[in-house]
Amino acid sequence: MLNRLKTWFGIDPESNHNEPSSRIAELGKVLGYEIPAEHEVLFKRALRHRSIVDNNKYESFETYERLEFLGDAVLDLIITEILFEIYPKENEGYLTKLRAKIVRGDTLCELSKNLQLNEYLEVGERASGQGIELSKSVLSDVFEALVAAIYISGGYRSAFEFVRRTVESYLDFGEVVNHIDNHKSILMEFSQAEKWDLPTYKVISETGPGHNKTFTIAAFVNGKRLGEGRGKTKKKAEQKAAKDALQNLGIKE
Repeated sequence: MLNRLKTWFGIDPESNHNEPSSRIAELGKVLGYEIPAEHEVLFKRALRHRSIVDNNKYESFETYERLEFLGDAVLDLIITEILFEIYPKENEGYLTKLRAKIVRGDTLCELSKNLQLNEYLEVGERASGQGIELSKSVLSDVFEALVAAIYISGGYRSAFEFVRRTVESYLDFGEVVNHIDNHKSILMEFSQAEKWDLPTYKVISETGPGHNKTFTIAAFVNGKRLGEGRGKTKKKAEQKAAKDALQNLGIKE
C-alpha cells in the first residue's frame, strides 16, 4: 500500500538522495519526526500553497492539496483510535462528536500555530504578504498534508505517534468536550463525520411586523427534518434549529 502511495506521489523509494535541506531538517525537529532524505520532496509539497502554481514553476498536483485529501482520512482514523482508547465506556455518539471537534478546522489551525507551521509554508510571490500563512483553512490543510507525508514516508505508526504526541501536548480533551460551540458548526461537522449530506435550513414561517419579526426555521439533516428553532433573526433561529437537531440525534451539548 505504502509503495503504491509513493508511486502515486512521484516518490522513488529506491533512489539515492543527499541529506534533507536545512529547512526540512528543521521541520523534522518541530514535528518530532526524522524526515528521510528520499522523501524530502514529499514534505516540500505538504508545505506548498496552491498560489505557487501562478509562477508556472509547479503543477497543481505538486501543492499540498492531494496530500491534504489523504491526510484527512488518515487523521480521522488516528483520532478515532485515540478516542477509542481514552474513552472505553463512552458511546458512539459521544466519540463522534468529540472527533468532529478535534478534526475541525479551528482545532487543526491551532495545532499548526502551536507547531509554528506557518513559518515553513511556501506561497507564491503574488500571494505573499496577504496573510495566507495565518489562514485557518490553509493551516488546517497543511496539518493534514503533513500527516499524510509522515504516513507515506514512515507508515501508520509514525503518523499515529505524531498526531498523539501533538494532541496530548496542545489539547485538553476535557476542555474540548465542554466547550460551547456554534451549533450549526457542530451539526455540519457531525454530518461530515457520518458521510451524510450537509445540513440545510428552511424558513417555515415569519410572524410579526417588519421591524419585529420572528422567524421559525427547520433544520434538515441528511434529507430529514430533525430540528426547529425560532428567533428574531434567521441566524438565531438556525442556531436553535441546529441545537434541536443535535438533541434529536442524541448528541448532548
